[in-house]
This record gives sequence, C-alpha cells and structure tokens, in this order.
Amino acid sequence: MDFGWTDRDQAFRARVRDFLAQELPSDWDEIRRHGPGSKEQTEFSLEFCPKLASARLLVPHWPTAWGGGELSTWEHFILGEEMWAAGEPRGAQYMNVNWIGPTLMRFGSEEQRRAFIPQMAAGAAIWCQGFSEPDAGSDLAALRTRAVLDGDHYVINGSKIWTSYAGLAEHCFLLARTAGAPGDKSGITIFLVPMSTDGIEVRSIPSLIGHGDIHETFFTDVRIPATSRLGGEGEAWSIITYSLANERVGIPRYELSSRVLGDMVAALKQRGQFRDSAVQARAGAAHAACEAARLLVYRVVDQLANGRDPDADANIARVAVIRADHAVTDFGLDFLPDTFSGTGHPAHLAHHERAIVAGIAAGAAEIQLSLVARRHLDLPREAC
Repeated sequence: MDFGWTDRDQAFRARVRDFLAQELPSDWDEIRRHGPGSKEQTEFSLEFCPKLASARLLVPHWPTAWGGGELSTWEHFILGEEMWAAGEPRGAQYMNVNWIGPTLMRFGSEEQRRAFIPQMAAGAAIWCQGFSEPDAGSDLAALRTRAVLDGDHYVINGSKIWTSYAGLAEHCFLLARTAGAPGDKSGITIFLVPMSTDGIEVRSIPSLIGHGDIHETFFTDVRIPATSRLGGEGEAWSIITYSLANERVGIPRYELSSRVLGDMVAALKQRGQFRDSAVQARAGAAHAACEAARLLVYRVVDQLANGRDPDADANIARVAVIRADHAVTDFGLDFLPDTFSGTGHPAHLAHHERAIVAGIAAGAAEIQLSLVARRHLDLPREAC
C-alpha cells in the first residue's frame, strides 16, 4: 500500500503553505487566541477568506459553476490540513467550505443556491449552526424547537444552546420540529434563517474557549417564508447525516496537534529537558496518537474520494482525533506548565482551549463511542 503523496498533491500543499506564509500577519497567534467566534477573528476572516477566494484556495474542490476548481477530495483535505496547522484562519467560514455549502448544492432549491452559495465562495458569509438545545445535545432527535406552518410562512418558537458563532452570523442553519414529539427524528426539518429576523435573541455564553464562540439563541414567534425550508418537512435526518459526515472528517485537528507537539519538543530541547526518557516516551505516545488519527481520517477521506458515504469509520476517526488533541495538550501541561499560565504561549493556549471543544462539537465523544459500539462492534443498544 502506498501512503505517499503524488507530485500534484505535494505541489498543491506547497502552494497553500506559500500563501499562508505570505498572508498571515505577524500577530496572527494573538488574533486567533480570541477564538474563531470573536469579533477580532471574524473581522480577520472576512479579510482573509476573500484573498483565499481570489487565489482559488477557498473552495477549490467545489464545482466550477459555484466558484470552485473541481479539485480532488484529497486536495480539499490537504487544504484543510494546512489551514488547521496554521490555526484555522478561515474562522467560522470553514463550515461553509466543508459542509454548509456542499449541503446546499445537494439539497437546496435553485433559489437557495443562488442566494447563499456565491457569498460563501467569495469568503463573505458567516453562518451559525442551530442544532443543540438544553435538553437535546448530541441526541438531536430530542429537540423541541418547533416550526408551525401558517399560510406561506413558518412560525418558530424555541431555543438553542452552544450555538457557535451566532453573535456575528448572518444566517442560521436551523433544525426545528414540524411534526411529532421529542424523540421522533422523522418530524425534524431544516430552515435557513436570517439572524436579523424579528424575534431572535442571542446571548453570549462566557467560556474558556474564546470570547463570542458559543451562545444561547432564543426564537419567539419568528416568522420566516416557507421558501426558507431546506428540503421537505421531516427530511432533516437524511440531510444532516450527509452534512455531519463531512464536518466530522473535515476538521483535521491532528495536524495542528502535531505542529504544536513539535513546538513543545523544540522548547523542551532548548531548555535541556528533553533528555529524560519519560519525557521522550510521552512525546512519542502523543506523536503516535496524532499519526493514528491521521491514518484513520485518511481512511474516511478515501471512502469519500471513491464516492462512498462514510460508515462507522468516521466515528472511529473522530474519537482518535479527540484523543490526539488531548494527548498533546496533556503532554504540554505536564512538562511545560508555565506556557499555559498568564499570557503564556499563544499557540499552546489556543490549542488547549480548542481541545476542550474537540470532544463536544459535531457530536460528543461519548456519543461517537456509542455509535462505534453499535455500527462497528454490532453491540446491542442496551450494551452501549
């Protein structure tokens, strides 16, 4: 089996690295410390992503009809690796690139595609994801937010929590119940909701992971036209399955973890503290975790590249990425604790904060393990 990259792949990676070296400012580490949902990084991404688009590096894997270059799945993933290795300067817009845009291409009406996709391809759109609720986290079937058809409009009432990027987003990719009771996944529908609509209130949730990243979002008699519905009523589950498969493998955090680990090892060598065999063993274990995550993710990318929908391998890869994140941040906390306190080291602190999120976003680690038990190990539900 050949694990090498083609000459074309290597040339594309070099092109992305050259772009980042040229366009990222000297204070980029400080900017990203504010968090991808912050005003500072959002403003930065709205300057940076149009430059990516001009260089044909924002959505190169998209169809040419929507501003892409129809590059391969692997080239798309190389782009993601390099962006994450640099600390993800696309900010919230990575969601547009990885899954919101492709979901609209596949399931959206012609009107919806023309209204939203060009802005995403230009690097000028910020969206948020309205999934989780106080009583419906990773178990989306339990959601209670309801949308009732009233003539040619829907009226939405309910609330969302942990809504990433809601404070500055222009639109929300919203899940709401149009039929059935909580627990019935067949009654859930997707809506594309302008965040400026009357009746929407957003409250920021203070957190360790960055100012402005997560929020509570309340919907009180929010009226939106029926044309804002994505797909038919009750079709959300099949659409979201497609979307989340793209999101879960579209975030190569292991690449950032690997780069941060290399920086930590270099710092320990400079201090003369890397001669200890216990330190070397822990560094080796963290590196192995990153490489294991990389190869498991590549297995899923290969499925996508060959036109197959990801199976339980996507859940296994997600768990491996989470464990790699934690292995690196735990290594740093144990052997370079001073870089995690006070002003500290921006890259170490940013990685630590994002690792906190890694086990929650796009489905909690515990849910992923339960899915692995059922889909991969074929264990009965009561044993999971």
